[in-house]
Amino acid sequence: MSELKDYKPETVRKYWTDKVRKALVGKTITNVQYVSDKEAEDSMWYNKPVAIQIDNKYWLVPMSDDEGNDGGAIATTIKGLEVIPVI
Repeated sequence: MSELKDYKPETVRKYWTDKVRKALVGKTITNVQYVSDKEAEDSMWYNKPVAIQIDNKYWLVPMSDDEGNDGGAIATTIKGLEVIPVI
């Protein structure tokens, strides 16, 4: 975050919003699968979250916190799929 000079909450929020927007807006989801038992074990996770691949071949994997202590669920606004659970 060296390009972030001002650490006020609104500046940090804008910085990360802009960075994530640039990385994700316009991308297409190309694959969805749950993290395997081995991947969860390698990460020392109890939970196996869904992993979402986008068209540049990068994966999005929800975690319980910034330190990657466990896999996480995803809340959505999709009717009938309000939560994508860990398994």
